[in-house]
Amino acid sequence: MNALLVTLPPYAADLAIVAVVALCTLLTRVLPFLLFGRGGRQPAPFILYLGRVLPAAVMAILVVYCLRSTGFSAASGFVPQAAGVAVVAALHLWKRNDLLSIAGGTAVYMALLRLL
Repeated sequence: MNALLVTLPPYAADLAIVAVVALCTLLTRVLPFLLFGRGGRQPAPFILYLGRVLPAAVMAILVVYCLRSTGFSAASGFVPQAAGVAVVAALHLWKRNDLLSIAGGTAVYMALLRLL
């Protein structure tokens, strides 16, 4: 009976996790093409609506999540965050460049964080 037991190498669980994550990633990439085809039918109006409103909703949720623990008792608690958000908004309205907006806001936030 003991001869039938198979001992797995110590990294077998890690390989299984990587395989499951790879499969899930593959399915999330392929599933929309399987559902909607390449040039065939159009997605449902609800799916098109979600494609329009979800990016802004996700960004709003991320902003609220990042600013949820902002303390207003001292300037060093809220000024860097408020300035960073203002710079991101201003740069994005001015240049419409996501990378520039994020980099500029992060630079201002980090500089003020070190100076205050």
